[in-house]
Amino acid sequence: MNTPLPVVLAGARGHGRWHLENIRRLQKQGLVRLAGVCELTPLTEEELGDLGTPEQSADFGALLDSTGARIAVICTPIPTHTDLALTAAERGVHLLLEKPPAPSYAEFRRMADGVAAAGVVCQIGFQSLGSHALPAIRELIDQGAIGRLAGLGGAGAWVRDEDYFRRAPWAGKRRLNGVDVIDGALTNPLAHAVATALALGGSTRAEHVSGIETELLRANAIESDDTSCVRITTTQGHPVTVAATLCAEEPDEPYVLVHGSTGRITFWYKQDRVLLQRAGHGPEESDHGRTDLLENLVAHLTTGAALLVPPDETGAFMKVVEAIRTAPDPAPLPDTSWHRIPDENRRVVPGIDGLVAAAADTLSLYSELGAPWALDAEHFSNEVSTR
Repeated sequence: MNTPLPVVLAGARGHGRWHLENIRRLQKQGLVRLAGVCELTPLTEEELGDLGTPEQSADFGALLDSTGARIAVICTPIPTHTDLALTAAERGVHLLLEKPPAPSYAEFRRMADGVAAAGVVCQIGFQSLGSHALPAIRELIDQGAIGRLAGLGGAGAWVRDEDYFRRAPWAGKRRLNGVDVIDGALTNPLAHAVATALALGGSTRAEHVSGIETELLRANAIESDDTSCVRITTTQGHPVTVAATLCAEEPDEPYVLVHGSTGRITFWYKQDRVLLQRAGHGPEESDHGRTDLLENLVAHLTTGAALLVPPDETGAFMKVVEAIRTAPDPAPLPDTSWHRIPDENRRVVPGIDGLVAAAADTLSLYSELGAPWALDAEHFSNEVSTR
């Protein structure tokens, strides 16, 4: 039996709790061992539970050295990702790096190139890209089940209360202390919609993107966007349009729509659920499994299994992050276009749920759909060429 691989987790609270529980699951299977936790405030015995007594320190590099870690899971604020990844890489420690991998394309390249030069493996934490639905959908496309691929749409209508934007000093920020953060709807909470749509269209690498249009707005009193859309022009010739909001009237499961000349495929990526609709057939639904990305990284290191999400396969997503970073700051929505729900401490944009769905359905931007608050073109950047 293989010896469990020692893992250090950097960032074990907030979203990091999910990683802590996943490590607990894999430790019970004998695949990994939690050797260290890097947190400013150590985890309590109650938080650790049956994970034993891993070494704890706020010094990530020292912790990697003292524990002999083989893998580091990094779930820390976005601006820290590159430096922490390189700290691990220079020690020969392999990585699971939470998405978004970096706040700018330059920082992404510094991370990816440094990791490659160090000869370590890095998995980017887009969990949806571990879904077994992706190869199944690609096979349907290749078989011509929906005719010619015409484009892809993504829709994310989510709800976040005002406290969400106060959960950390960097939350809702585009920059903090002069450093890029870019914590927007499309780059962080609904980043999976962008990455999954790009992946289903086979447009994952930076060179697959030839142009990007953005419309970035905000109803909340934040710097970053909470209601936004993006249209990506790909070298393969099919557009990718993703619309998102954190101010939905009613929260819904996010999804990606694959448009074909004779049908369409809907993929609810958090549920691994697929709906195929095509001419001459009734609707066909299917449910799929998912490979956990840390488990896949362990398998890659121990058995040579193919790595699911290496950095360069997120290059196209990072081009989107860069376009959002360099776009004009998100425009505040007029006071008349949103209202608060006091009991839920959140802001709602009436009609946004339908606009998000329509954008994915027609591959249109909010302004093209006639949203009155999106018709003022001076709020938005023109198309950015990435070539």
